[in-house]
Amino acid sequence: MTKPESTLRSIALEQPATIRVFERFHLDYCCGGHRPLAEACAQKGVDLNEVLAGLAEATVAEPAAVDLTQATLAELIRHIVQTHHSYVRAELPRLLPLAAKVAAKHGHAHPELDLVQRQLLALAGELTFHLDKEERILFPYVEALEQCINGHGGAPHACFATVVSPIQAMIQEHETAAVVLAEMRVVTRSFTAPEGACPTYVGLFHGLDAFERDLHRHVHLENNLLFPRAIDLEKEALTAQ
Repeated sequence: MTKPESTLRSIALEQPATIRVFERFHLDYCCGGHRPLAEACAQKGVDLNEVLAGLAEATVAEPAAVDLTQATLAELIRHIVQTHHSYVRAELPRLLPLAAKVAAKHGHAHPELDLVQRQLLALAGELTFHLDKEERILFPYVEALEQCINGHGGAPHACFATVVSPIQAMIQEHETAAVVLAEMRVVTRSFTAPEGACPTYVGLFHGLDAFERDLHRHVHLENNLLFPRAIDLEKEALTAQ
């Protein structure tokens, strides 16, 4: 049974089916996952009992939700890349022209659309670079660490002193992306298109809403699961030398 004093991070890790409830109430379980549930609800102005009921219902409805806490780091990385990195790379080229089109047609009446377009364009560049750094530098190092611990090769060499350095940089970039999307949500009234909006307008907001939700799941897996395990693994590898 979920307790009010449990952190959002621990709830999401132990019961992945609860993530959709956090998304529904816009409770930050990734970057802000260290907060107790009761505190997070109070800060967001949502009813704690209503959230607890939703969490209970989610865990009953989906008892067989995928538990990635039992995956190897290589399996976890593969899931992140194939599920979330692929999603980002597929969605950004679709959302960017939609944002440009909607801003050009409706920006005079809704100036927030110009802000959304500029923010999305900047975010696309930052996220693309971010994914490349993870896939080319950080993730291969973590996988090599795991192989080393399992007796398949020596400790890997890297362009950083310890894995903590790139992980801290990735976490900071996660937080920046989350802030940008949160700002978009505020100026668009939770990605709510005005009455009578055209399908392109509605489609853009629906896509941005889904993009933010996927990013939350993506960041949760990295910040709360992959990164702490990678740091511990590196310490174990260095101790074994």
